[in-house]
Amino acid sequence: MDFSLLLVVAVAITGLIWLLDIVWWRSVRRRKLAAVEAGTTEGLDETARERAMKEPWPVDYARSFFPVLLVVLLLRSFLVEPFQIPSGSMRPTLEIGDFILVNKYAYGLRLPVTHTRIVEFGEPERGDVMVFRFPSEPSVNFIKRVVGLPGDTVRYEDKQLYINGELVPKQLLDEAPATAPGEWLLEEQLGEMSHHIYNNPRDPGPRVREIVVPDGHYFTMGDNRDHSNDSRYWGFVPEENVVGKAFAVWMHWNGGLPSFTQVRRIH
Repeated sequence: MDFSLLLVVAVAITGLIWLLDIVWWRSVRRRKLAAVEAGTTEGLDETARERAMKEPWPVDYARSFFPVLLVVLLLRSFLVEPFQIPSGSMRPTLEIGDFILVNKYAYGLRLPVTHTRIVEFGEPERGDVMVFRFPSEPSVNFIKRVVGLPGDTVRYEDKQLYINGELVPKQLLDEAPATAPGEWLLEEQLGEMSHHIYNNPRDPGPRVREIVVPDGHYFTMGDNRDHSNDSRYWGFVPEENVVGKAFAVWMHWNGGLPSFTQVRRIH
């Protein structure tokens, strides 16, 4: 079930109940109170007055929850949304169990549920760590690094990445990292910022012949290059599937106690 849809429905229901109380039910209770007061010669004590004006429980709940739900909806739809990393496809940048924050306005404001972009602020840049809805199953969110922009020519062969005919530079840092036995740890310069990737020297990996990224689409790859289900296998990410830019890890939790020692920016 789409959490955004549930949140929108909850906001709509609680807001409607609260609005009906303001414009109608509240005046009905006041008229009833006035009628009771007019029909008694001794007046009403405070307890009877409170009982006559008591809000029905749906109104009480709606008045309490509507502002909270509305703030949550606005925050996660237009500002920042949290996600948890479920797989190792972005190692070593992101580990399984990392809780990340995603900037929802970096690439423009989108309406919840429909995902229609209503305000344009910017576009994904090469090297961004981007969250998007998986093209063949939009209810599932993916996170990968943006490699190819619209109009770019991309080729991946013998574990070498080429953008517009130029080899993307990378440097070997460790042939036997303790955190990933059997992998090579490398530093890759993609865009303006460098980042770390893993390559498995014994795995030939997929080959991508020279392709051109269509307008309105992006080519993405995981930093764990030989263990990532990305654009090399299923194609391009449409612009309308873009969710936002991941910018920070705020917590790590993978079954034990939550850890805040790994708080960091995402590069």
